[in-house]
Amino acid sequence: MDVRQVAKLAHLEISEEEVALYTPQMDEIVRYVEQLGEVDIEAIEPMLGGLTDEGKATFTLRDDETKGSLDQASALGQAPSAVAGHFRVPKVL
Repeated sequence: MDVRQVAKLAHLEISEEEVALYTPQMDEIVRYVEQLGEVDIEAIEPMLGGLTDEGKATFTLRDDETKGSLDQASALGQAPSAVAGHFRVPKVL
């Protein structure tokens, strides 16, 4: 894995010292992910939810329900600052 290319894609500047530091770490991560891909999961049923502290299965499925939402006036009424129907926020650039 080319650390410079990853940094470029992430729009990061990276020094030669950082390349030397991160290259072995990236290689180790890639090897680990490849190792995970070799695990046989054919007989494992997909799981929804997780386990409680006692080891019992939990399920996170629920029915989809349509619920109301705030109208524009209500949402802007809770804002610290609003102008012309929009939230006013500090300038970022």
